[in-house]
Order: sequence, then C-alpha cells, then structure tokens
Amino acid sequence: MIIGEKIKNICKKNKVKFIINDDPLLTLKLDADGCHLGQKDMNIRVAKKILGKKIIGITCHNSIILARKAIKAKADYIAFGAFNQSKTKKIKYVASVKILNKIKKFTKIPTVAIGGINAVNYKNLLLNNANFLAISGYIWKNKKYKPLEAIKRLK
Repeated sequence: MIIGEKIKNICKKNKVKFIINDDPLLTLKLDADGCHLGQKDMNIRVAKKILGKKIIGITCHNSIILARKAIKAKADYIAFGAFNQSKTKKIKYVASVKILNKIKKFTKIPTVAIGGINAVNYKNLLLNNANFLAISGYIWKNKKYKPLEAIKRLK
C-alpha cells in the first residue's frame, strides 16, 4: 500500500494518470485514476459499479471481437498487443498495426499499444493510430539505460 501511495504521488506531481493493473478494489483503496482489466480479470460491468466514473481500460489482445465487446461495455480505452517481443510477459497474442487502423474506422475510443515497445519501434505505433503506449520493460529492465535515460530516448 505504501508503494502505491508513493507511485500515486509521483504520477500526480508529473500530471499523469495513475492506472492500477487488474485490481479494481486496490484502485478504489488507493483512489487511483483508473484500472486496467485483462480478459481474465473482473467483468467491466462489475468494475464500473465499484469504481464509478474512474477510468477503465480493457485488454483486447489482437481481437476486433473483444474490442467491440469492450466498446459496447463502455470501456474508456482498449489495449492491443503484444506488438513486439517482450521480456515483461510471455506472449500469447501477437498484434500488428493493422488492428489499430481497423479499430479507428469504427470508433473514436482511445487505443493503447502494449508489448516490447522501445525507442526504436514506438513511433510506428503512434503513426498507426495508437493513442497511448504501455512501456514497461524498456524502462525498468533496460540493461543499457537507467529509467530516466530510457524515457528521454522516447522523445
């Protein structure tokens, strides 16, 4: 809980949203800005009852069908991936920029690209309709750059 409060304060100081992964109850407890739900996590309708107007995003892997379900359930954003090899999680689903472009043909809901994103490949995702990027391993597990250096290389 203490680490969550520290992260929340860092996010607030830097004017970025504090999104908790997989846990609506922790989201509520920390008064985070929102929660990201995977396909095996809590149902979005139940999460909305718990979280009210907080941000809720849904993992859609590489599926238009899952995206349509998330949109119908009024998700605040939909996430796709993995776009590249990742050291953070074992990859079960591979996404391509084609899905980002298809999604934008029928919805304005923000899209998030996930998976193996780094300073070399991030621009292509942004140029192909990703509104946001979820970047973890490149920042936190980078053997070449410290976290702040890695982030600066994304500008």
